[in-house]
Amino acid sequence: MSPSVKRREEILKILKQSKEPVSASVLAGRFSVSRQIIVGDIALLRAAAHEISATPRGYILQKGPTERETFTIACRHDDQLLAQELYTVVDNGCGLLDVIVEHPLYGQISGSLQIFSRYDADLFLRKLEENRANPLCALTGGVHLHTLSCPSEEACQRVREGLRKQGILFERPDETDS
Repeated sequence: MSPSVKRREEILKILKQSKEPVSASVLAGRFSVSRQIIVGDIALLRAAAHEISATPRGYILQKGPTERETFTIACRHDDQLLAQELYTVVDNGCGLLDVIVEHPLYGQISGSLQIFSRYDADLFLRKLEENRANPLCALTGGVHLHTLSCPSEEACQRVREGLRKQGILFERPDETDS
């Protein structure tokens, strides 16, 4: 077995055992290779049908079906309400799997988030600030979609209501529950 094949098997084993995302830099250090080699290894593992997601905190292996449901919500806000949006979702027991925007030139653009706690949200917000980056919704005047992972439809409804009260949920007036 070649060293690269063995390394990819070890990477897969590490991702299977990890409950948190693992960064390419951590993997590169562990195997004494460049970060770019790890990025290539991940691409080959994905091509071999392993569901590995890249999150802002690193790579995570999708562990298979869970007892959670997914829902899509539409939101609109400026940068000042970003933290409120994230906290509202996680404080109601749900997670943000991704963010999706509709760009006029590129079409649909999505980014993996994998935010399931205030800790995750704070890490994401800190990385935005440290990198002086803009969230994807900055490309579309604040309008964006999120795929939520929720334990129940009731939890999703709590999120929708919380975001509605804050003026973040994007909906037509005839779509409100009130």
